[in-house]
Amino acid sequence: MAFTPLHDRVLVERVESDEKTAGGLIIPDSAKEKPAEGKVVAVGAGAKDEDGDRIAMDVKEGDKILFGKWSGTEVTVDGKELLIMKESDILGIIA
Repeated sequence: MAFTPLHDRVLVERVESDEKTAGGLIIPDSAKEKPAEGKVVAVGAGAKDEDGDRIAMDVKEGDKILFGKWSGTEVTVDGKELLIMKESDILGIIA
């Protein structure tokens, strides 16, 4: 199923966190926090301004991003757990 977000929304796939600490300890699933880092899978066309003109999106497909811990809505698309969030929920792009 193809999915295209509307307006200024972004579809994001979380980047999995490490399963070991720097000291080599294995972190159990119950103690892991959901990462606030992800990869942009799809972007909408952008919001419209007061004149009806599109405002260009600052992120594009493939960008690696940071977002707030509670940002987005979890959805399942083609068996993958993804997040849909507004572009304003994105804190920055990782270079």
